[in-house]
Amino acid sequence: MSKNTHESGHFDRRQILGAAAASAVALSATNLRLPRQAAAATPGNGIRPFHFKAREEQLADLRRRVAATRWPERETVGDTSQGVQLATMQKVAKYWATDYDWRKVEARMNALPQFITEIDGIDIHFIHVKSKHANALPVIITHGWPGSIIEQLKIIDPLTNPTAHGGTAADAFDVVIPSLPGHGFSAKATAPGWTVERVARAWAVLMQRLGYTRYVAQGGDHGNAVSEIMALQRPAGLLAIHTNMAATVPPDISQRLTAHELAPAGLGPEEQRAWDQLDDFFRNGVGYAIEMNTRPQTLYALEDSPVGHAAWMIDHDIRSHHLIARVFDGQSEGLTRDDVLDNITLYWLTNTAVSAARFFWDNAQVAKGGFFDARGVDFPVAVSAFPDEIYQAPKSWAQRAYPQLIHYNRLQKGGHFAAWEQPALFTAELRTAFRPLRQPA
Repeated sequence: MSKNTHESGHFDRRQILGAAAASAVALSATNLRLPRQAAAATPGNGIRPFHFKAREEQLADLRRRVAATRWPERETVGDTSQGVQLATMQKVAKYWATDYDWRKVEARMNALPQFITEIDGIDIHFIHVKSKHANALPVIITHGWPGSIIEQLKIIDPLTNPTAHGGTAADAFDVVIPSLPGHGFSAKATAPGWTVERVARAWAVLMQRLGYTRYVAQGGDHGNAVSEIMALQRPAGLLAIHTNMAATVPPDISQRLTAHELAPAGLGPEEQRAWDQLDDFFRNGVGYAIEMNTRPQTLYALEDSPVGHAAWMIDHDIRSHHLIARVFDGQSEGLTRDDVLDNITLYWLTNTAVSAARFFWDNAQVAKGGFFDARGVDFPVAVSAFPDEIYQAPKSWAQRAYPQLIHYNRLQKGGHFAAWEQPALFTAELRTAFRPLRQPA
């Protein structure tokens, strides 16, 4: 494997941010209680029900570890330029150790229909909620890192039960939300090779196994990579995809960003803003990806220290980082303190810090372009461009990247975790984007 750094100390963006996919190993019996095959499972399709209940000793151990954190001294600057500030992490730890209640989100998840099925040698966990409305459009929604199925919990009822959330019966979806291999309740691989292409093929198998002959796909972050690769693979039944973190960067822009050159002349206002966001991310915000793409197994500390793991996840992108800091300062945001800790605690209880990091490594071995480089997706694509994403894809770039662009909207609020932060806006985007593809009642 070639080095992912230049001699100047800068990284090769094309290798570092190659499209993601999961690596996965067998679920740990010490963390997960796997269900037995149940009589209610559909005969012959290999799908079995799933639920999870953390052992009380696991939760007590988590609180003990958080309370026993050995802290560094505070940062030597007055901002976040050195990373997540000590004051923020101490507020996270105090709430986590004393007031946070995992059982609330555990009950929410267990109230949903959850399943496990083996695909290509890996046990895949997924939520599957069917709408009560006729002609509901099936959608498979893929999370990213540092996200999980927790990201999508708020949009399940608005999508499946639209009449209770400002929509009509004609807006209904059947919703399928899998956990990426190596994440959450899906299994972990014992060998390399779970690339994003393999995940995309597995998702097509899953939708076929569920009996869907017409469906759409949605994703952001790694979920966008999975959805775009599905569009390139064109499995039977896939009608279109929707992305909230589009890969639209033109080749000339990508080359300049890789070389840390100045922006080209003639960029429009939206393009210039996208350039500025990407340039800042590639210079200052991508350290986590360098480590996970090159040395994921080295991250033992993430599996040993919950506060260390939390800081690693919070420092994903600067705008999400600042939003989470404001949340723990007591401000009202799209996320709550419980939202943030629900997601981090899921990673902790499933022991998936390193397996999720291998998600990056597997794809760095085969990556041919940067994560945001246009992939040549000549397939119906809908784009929702949120302002506080790593970059807000300009319409001009989206039109070049997706010749069959069926929807584009530049929103005024929302960031990397769009479905989680702004579920009403996100739901409205999916309804609008896919409405032309629905069959008449």
